Amino acid sequence: MFTGLISDIGTIRTIDGQRYAIGCHYDAATLQIGASIACDGCCLTVTYVAEPADTNALIWVDASNETLERTTLGSWRLGQRINLERSLTLSAELGGHIVTGHIDGVAEIAEKRADGNSFRYDFICPDHLMKFIAPKGSVALNGTSLTVNNVTGNKFGINLIPHTLSATTWGEKQSGDCVNLEVDLVARYVARIISAAAEEGLN
Repeated sequence: MFTGLISDIGTIRTIDGQRYAIGCHYDAATLQIGASIACDGCCLTVTYVAEPADTNALIWVDASNETLERTTLGSWRLGQRINLERSLTLSAELGGHIVTGHIDGVAEIAEKRADGNSFRYDFICPDHLMKFIAPKGSVALNGTSLTVNNVTGNKFGINLIPHTLSATTWGEKQSGDCVNLEVDLVARYVARIISAAAEEGLN
């Protein structure tokens, strides 16, 4: 489990088929093989940890075909910066919302525009996921816990404050870029309960 509060920005150092080496600022001594790390919102398992000369950790993760089909990982390139979050501990503050790291689909940035010191982003969302997105509800985009401002048709909008822009890779994102989308866990289960109740009513 994660909170959607980004704790580091990593850099893709090596791509070897479906294996990725990610440079990060985490202390290598605190990282264990088998640990879960959200990489641009996608929960991946650490398979190897190295400590380069610059003392920053280098972690290796693997991506399955399923992950490559549902996320933006297949488009990762050398030198690309990605949002990272280590898994939630029982003593950690839940400052965002409950995030599983299980990506539901990919959303496209339709528009990015300045709004005072902040930026507003409009996203095109896959049609089948729109039912889970509501104004003032939560979404995780590239692993970042964000509040939905508005919903229209197959689009929704969010607002990013200066801190979020500087502490994550969001300041680098532009119109046309695609991001990993995870809908709110509660919304997903509520929709499932309503659907199951409707099916029972028809039987």
